[in-house]
Amino acid sequence: MMYLNGFILFLIAYLIGAIPTGLILTKLFLKQDIRNIGSGSTGATNVLRTGSKILALLTLIIDALKPYIALVSVHYAMKELFGSIVTFGAYGLYEDYINMAVCGIVIFAHCFPVYLKFKGGKGVATTFGTLFLFSEHVEFLSIDWYILPIIALSTWLIVAFISKKSSLSALLTSLLIPVYVYNFNDVSSYAKLHLTYFYIGVTIFVIIRHTSNIKRLLKGTESNIVIKK
Repeated sequence: MMYLNGFILFLIAYLIGAIPTGLILTKLFLKQDIRNIGSGSTGATNVLRTGSKILALLTLIIDALKPYIALVSVHYAMKELFGSIVTFGAYGLYEDYINMAVCGIVIFAHCFPVYLKFKGGKGVATTFGTLFLFSEHVEFLSIDWYILPIIALSTWLIVAFISKKSSLSALLTSLLIPVYVYNFNDVSSYAKLHLTYFYIGVTIFVIIRHTSNIKRLLKGTESNIVIKK
């Protein structure tokens, strides 16, 4: 029964993470299929190629909120299944592993959504969302972690402004996130290492998702961030 309950919890996280925000918004407001535009990704960067900054921003925000929504939903389901509430920040390392597992599943689901035959985004916005989530809700992180998502987002913006390439910004930021995770806190080395390992795994996953972009970057054929008037 415990394994069945665990499967249900992680299935909830997957189904939430797999919701194609960009596709839904562009079809609803622009009557367009984002999969036929630019890279075909359902992420915020590709939504920006439609020319709608508002929809791109909404896609970014909602995709970043997916880990939070999934974790709240999983905790609610845990209450229904196990008869008790597991509150944020008031439990041990085992539950921290659950949180990291849920976040990992949400990132995976965003990239491989069952609703779109497993063809989704690149996982960047959702990864940013996990940084905000851990900053606020995991016990072994200190208040200093509130600056971590801001630093990561600033890194993306600076690289994007200089290079005009979203993929390069995502790759460099992803590579730096484990470094930020390890250095910008004053928690125990044990807790620090576990979360650092988690983000190293996320970084590897994001790099794999950007394989085609890396090839174009090396060839000098990667497109710049362009917004239609």
